[in-house]
Amino acid sequence: MSDRVTLVTAARSSSRLAERFDDDRPLDQAGLHEVQLSAGALVPLGAAELRYCSPTVRSRATGNALGFAPLAQPALSDCDMGRWRGFTLAEVTAREPAAVDTWLADPRSAPHGGESLLGFIARVGGWLETRPACDGSIVAVAEPAVVRAALVYALKAPPSTYWNVDVRPLSTVTLTGRPGRWSLRLETGMR
Repeated sequence: MSDRVTLVTAARSSSRLAERFDDDRPLDQAGLHEVQLSAGALVPLGAAELRYCSPTVRSRATGNALGFAPLAQPALSDCDMGRWRGFTLAEVTAREPAAVDTWLADPRSAPHGGESLLGFIARVGGWLETRPACDGSIVAVAEPAVVRAALVYALKAPPSTYWNVDVRPLSTVTLTGRPGRWSLRLETGMR
């Protein structure tokens, strides 16, 4: 039997350039509007047997706006960025350029005092491997970083791949398989 886990990226709460590490701001008007525009395609995912979300305000709000009534999962939290929390990448780079270079180059490093990229990917992968068995489908609304981490884990890609995955607000990706063996499934518009 194969599991089907669809990941939906939370709607935005700020422009991409204004995104902050561990940002837990609510959806902005543009984000709410994007949810309304995407609802026709995304609402059917709410028929999933199990519905989860990251514990962030915007992930919960996205899931609720789509009618999913998702259960927050701590394992789907964004990466713990330690003392960089609340800052943009540009702000941190201006203050700690060597630390940012180390963080980007070494997935085991955590110069910010939080979670390493490798630890983050393993945590998200642990959720994918240990969530309850389900005869139907599963949907999870999560932050872009969580979706990237899940993809890297599921595909057994090198951690550096994380930096090359572009995850847009309200995008979806489906993983099929079972613990230890996952495949990426791309959907067509035709059913």
